[in-house]
Amino acid sequence: MQHSVLITGAASGIGLGIAKHLGASHKLILTDMNEDALQQAQQTLAELNIHCQTHVLNVTSQTDIDNLVASLEQPVDTLINNAGIQHVSPLEDFPMDRWQLIVDILLTGPARLTRALLPGMRNLAFGRIINIGSIHGLIASPYKSAYVAAKHGLAGFSKVLALETADTDITINTICPAYVKTPLVEKQITDQAKAHGISEEEVINNIMLEPMPKKAFINVSEIAHTVQFLMAKEACNMTGQSLVLDGGWTVR
Repeated sequence: MQHSVLITGAASGIGLGIAKHLGASHKLILTDMNEDALQQAQQTLAELNIHCQTHVLNVTSQTDIDNLVASLEQPVDTLINNAGIQHVSPLEDFPMDRWQLIVDILLTGPARLTRALLPGMRNLAFGRIINIGSIHGLIASPYKSAYVAAKHGLAGFSKVLALETADTDITINTICPAYVKTPLVEKQITDQAKAHGISEEEVINNIMLEPMPKKAFINVSEIAHTVQFLMAKEACNMTGQSLVLDGGWTVR
């Protein structure tokens, strides 16, 4: 079955990796705030013979979301909430406008998009809402108060929506990977090194990978394959769940 898949934050990193994985079999709608990066992503996919629509989208803007929904050629049956940012700082030094922006993008944005696309999924009697969460939706790390709070909230939001959509074949789940080597994490390595006063290598070995028995970054392909499973009709009874890809981190 070919799905109509909308991915946020799709111009790079996890979002683009998912698009590459799904593009041969499904209709893709890529969204991102960065228009230039979005065009580059579209070109990258075209070189792989993957065609997609693109829309510049700020997930914190209801106007942007309304305009996007109005422009759709067909209902979206699969929403992948992936857009995200990060800021690393002790709470005392955390700019509150940045704190609010992180929550708006990571938590309120998925709620806005889900709310906008849910009626179309109900009309189709099928839908898959897949949130790209984080290990930090389950545990905490210092200096990431906004991110951790938002990711914990996303897991709770998914549980509520699972109950609200239980009357039809719509599911909502959250994928929770440990650290994935993306541009966002590369920046975190630098920020963490400054915050802790240590080298970037020490951040990788002593902070990021230290709690993981497998001692390895999560590969984007692992997340993409998990997305593919959640999209399947055979995943119809998996809903409201957090799927953890953490190399054994949380089993200790």
